[in-house]
Amino acid sequence: MKILLVACNAKYIHSNLAVYNLKTYADKYKDLVSLKEYTINQQKDEILRDIYLEQPDVVCVSCYIWNITFVKEIVKDLAKILPNTCFWAGGPEVSFDAEIFLKKNTDFFGVMVGEGEETFLELCKYYAEGEGSLEKIRGIAFRNDDKICHNGWREIMDLSNVPFAYKNMEDFKNRIIYYESSRGCPFSCSYCLSSVDKKLRFRDLELVKKELQFFIDQQVPQVKFVDRTFNCKHSHAMEIWRYIVEHDNGITNFHFEISADLLKEEELQLMETMRPGLIQLEIGVQSTNPQTIQAIRRTMDFEKLSKIVKRIHSFGNIHQHLDLIAGLPYEDMERFRHSFNDVYALKPEQLQLGFLKVLKGSHMKDMGKEYEMVYKAQEPYEILSTKWMTYGEILVLKTVESMVEVYYNSGQFKHTLEYMEGFFADAFSMYEELGHFYEKKGYHCISHSRIRRYEILLEFAGEYPEISKEEIVKNMLLDLYLRENLKSRPSFAPSQKSYEKEIWEYRRHRKVPKTAHIEVFGTGEVLLFDYEKRDPLTNNAVIKNITEDFFER
Repeated sequence: MKILLVACNAKYIHSNLAVYNLKTYADKYKDLVSLKEYTINQQKDEILRDIYLEQPDVVCVSCYIWNITFVKEIVKDLAKILPNTCFWAGGPEVSFDAEIFLKKNTDFFGVMVGEGEETFLELCKYYAEGEGSLEKIRGIAFRNDDKICHNGWREIMDLSNVPFAYKNMEDFKNRIIYYESSRGCPFSCSYCLSSVDKKLRFRDLELVKKELQFFIDQQVPQVKFVDRTFNCKHSHAMEIWRYIVEHDNGITNFHFEISADLLKEEELQLMETMRPGLIQLEIGVQSTNPQTIQAIRRTMDFEKLSKIVKRIHSFGNIHQHLDLIAGLPYEDMERFRHSFNDVYALKPEQLQLGFLKVLKGSHMKDMGKEYEMVYKAQEPYEILSTKWMTYGEILVLKTVESMVEVYYNSGQFKHTLEYMEGFFADAFSMYEELGHFYEKKGYHCISHSRIRRYEILLEFAGEYPEISKEEIVKNMLLDLYLRENLKSRPSFAPSQKSYEKEIWEYRRHRKVPKTAHIEVFGTGEVLLFDYEKRDPLTNNAVIKNITEDFFER
């Protein structure tokens, strides 16, 4: 008997915590259970071959909105070449309509619904020992002759009973490590499946500390907590944050999804003391429209959130990632523009502009008719239009999203963007016009190098006479050299030939290493970019104004 757990991740750097949890929980059958991870970018023939050579008796596949079509196509072909294999699906994409899924996808024998650890263990026993019956296993839907049986959802389990999934870190080299210290969510956001599970549970803190120490000892680059609202329990969050501060190895970064307006003074004071880069925070704002916030059943005080985000920003040691969702109820184009500008003004390190996904099992799906929501029939069920926003307006936001991702979230154009913003009605308008420029010039369909992105931005700025070319070039050079010591100067950069002797003399007398760069700007300002000393948060070179010393020589 061979039972194979299969995960199809979105990218190679991802790992699937769910299937590792199933495998470790069923450790009693470790000789029978194996695990394979693939990506949706791999050739299907490669995956078919790999699974076929395993000759499994049972295959259990983890299903999400990003892989369900891929998984169904793979299993359809696997069922042809492995006719005696039993195929099971599990995960959020199949849990909420298990019977419908089985009726439409006849190659699957069953579905594990909801939490899978105990269900999978019982399935292992059923297949390995040939005892009992499927009718007695809670948390599954399966085929029984010509009908489909659904045994109901299993009662949720004690999270502390789930064994630690990570043992050999060689299997996770160059990949993100996911970790959960809690399950469930205290909130009821209508677009989110986490709101369905209201039974919030926490893993025993002593276990958590022991497991975090393992990651610290292994010098794992990043541990991403999958807790839906990490700081919903103050004592739990504080204990973990204190522990990672006290045991910091100077390398490992910890990522948390939090509600910023829930942070207390004690937590903020601790954050201020943290090593730059020790933690990063993902904060879901989604909208700043009170009517929208109420409609999506979200609890959020934006005024309080703003003050806290600004305060954390002032620490200069924590990366903040703020999220917005387009296509929410009661938010038309103008109101979304308002939300965008509100969040942009907080100057997060990243601003993620996402689009509403109408998920199975969510309250938002139930409200679809009332909100006149039109969304894609296939995953990821992304919004196309609502009562408040047309598809044409969604397309405009898609363009804005693209420009924000390229120019803002890359962190490579910070000073240039800050200079340019003052010439537009607001930040949203700048990205909107930049997006229109890309489309007008046909640039949106082409992959561009970093330098080419600067050239396009300069070309765009040239359409606004009030924008000083000299000033924008200065800011572009500042942004460029902050990141790297360029091997060749960009085409738009003024020549430095008239300063070559002075630069050489300064380097010689000050013993400036070759790795550093000295730039003399048209304004007469001289900056030294030290690449051996970098900002741990942005990875930018440390800069020093050497104007006075430079011209004294």
